[in-house]
Amino acid sequence: MKKVQTYQEEIGGVISKLRLEKGMTQAELAEKAGTSQSAIHRIEKGCQNVSLEMIKRLSECLGGQILSVNDSSSQSFKIHGGKELSGEITINSSKNAAVALLCAALLNSGKTVLKHIARIEEVFRIIEVLESIGVKCTWQNRHRDLEIISPDELDIENMDIEAARRTRSVIMLMGPLLHKYKKFELPYAGGCSLGTRTVNPHLMGLSIFGLSVDAACKSGFYQAEVDQKILNDGQDKKIVLIERGDTVTENVLMAAALYRGKTTIVGASSNYMVQDLCFFLQKLGVKIEGVGTTTLTIYGKEKINEDVEYYPSEDPIEAMSFIAVALVTKSEIKICRAPIEFLEVELEVLKSMNAKIEKSEEYLSRNEKTRLVDLRIKKSELVAPLDKIHPMPFPGLNIDNLPFFSVIAATANGRTLIHDWVFENRAIYTTDLTKLNAKVELLDAHRVYVEGPTNWRAVELVAPPALRPAVVILVAMLAAPGTSILRNVYSINRGYQDFAARLRHLGADISPLTGI
Repeated sequence: MKKVQTYQEEIGGVISKLRLEKGMTQAELAEKAGTSQSAIHRIEKGCQNVSLEMIKRLSECLGGQILSVNDSSSQSFKIHGGKELSGEITINSSKNAAVALLCAALLNSGKTVLKHIARIEEVFRIIEVLESIGVKCTWQNRHRDLEIISPDELDIENMDIEAARRTRSVIMLMGPLLHKYKKFELPYAGGCSLGTRTVNPHLMGLSIFGLSVDAACKSGFYQAEVDQKILNDGQDKKIVLIERGDTVTENVLMAAALYRGKTTIVGASSNYMVQDLCFFLQKLGVKIEGVGTTTLTIYGKEKINEDVEYYPSEDPIEAMSFIAVALVTKSEIKICRAPIEFLEVELEVLKSMNAKIEKSEEYLSRNEKTRLVDLRIKKSELVAPLDKIHPMPFPGLNIDNLPFFSVIAATANGRTLIHDWVFENRAIYTTDLTKLNAKVELLDAHRVYVEGPTNWRAVELVAPPALRPAVVILVAMLAAPGTSILRNVYSINRGYQDFAARLRHLGADISPLTGI
């Protein structure tokens, strides 16, 4: 039977054909389009989702139309919902760990190989940034592993600004770069639209290494300068984080890894991606005490030059996504390789809502550190919990998992209070569920009541610009009988690899709308 092409492969074939007709090499096309040769190679092979912005640029460079879309959509999904799903799914490696490890690879003068790394838009954007400053990134093992080799001197002046602005993760380059430059600049970070997310904790945390940043000069860049006397004083350093943020902790960890002395971080995040970064730095020879706690002590090295392979652990947020899919569509699904340490509170909350979930015995991830289980989600008649549902720093209910409880609560019998105290406006996105017939009462910018059960209704919507709220809408559409269309799903592709295809593997009727 002839293999059906994915829409990425169809787009890649059109681009390759037009390029060859023009007599251009991949490198020449990459230069004209303002991207890297490896990105063009991935696009033509059908191994990368392509934004409308990039398709437009490539169309202009090649003088031909690659695809036609209407004005309101970028990439879209058509969902025929209301179907019961079944089967099993294996959880991919962590998106948030991957972006931190990519940034941390700059600390290593040797060869870094990240095994089974997530192939998602957020990762592709960071790779484009790294390649633009001279880092060699090579996919191996059928595009499952990524080899990273940093040059002796980075070409930071030629950074891909467009790629950098499309990811908030670029802020994590500050920790590694302060050891390489006395002065540098980074473009303002992008990513999800979740209100004002201040960078001040990053700047305060890195200031103990002599970094000062002008973030208010209105140039569109963080202007950074490093006091070499402070950076090289060798004295013990201690930072008390006023915000137990994941990326803040990671930034300070990376700066401490190349600091010749002891650094203590009080109030550190102990979340899954921070632990993954610690395990990776330990493989590079950095001594770290207190992994998994809120106090980390790092004994840095003057230079890191190691050939290292590392497996990022599995993604607990992706696992929670599929738990939500099973419960909301009233399906029985087996979820393999779920990182139980980072899901225990979520499972207890679901147990209080009458969710039927079976767990296997524990086993270790390929990083030989993270505890995994297989979960079997059974068909369940859910009820609202007695208490409100709210996130807390690890080991509490994960902040990124909270949105899934809104769509789960809409399936449960009764009224649930959900309190999203972290972000200024993420709770507001919950009201999008009303368009699918859910009963949602917005109390303020942080609190909503959700009343179920819901008779889901098919609808056409533009996806919220934030990753998890967009997936929540998709999950509801899977449960809604009839045909729904979710437009502009780039926010989903930022954090999920082949999400639609994996849902089809479970029996979902979901397909991309590309207008090819």
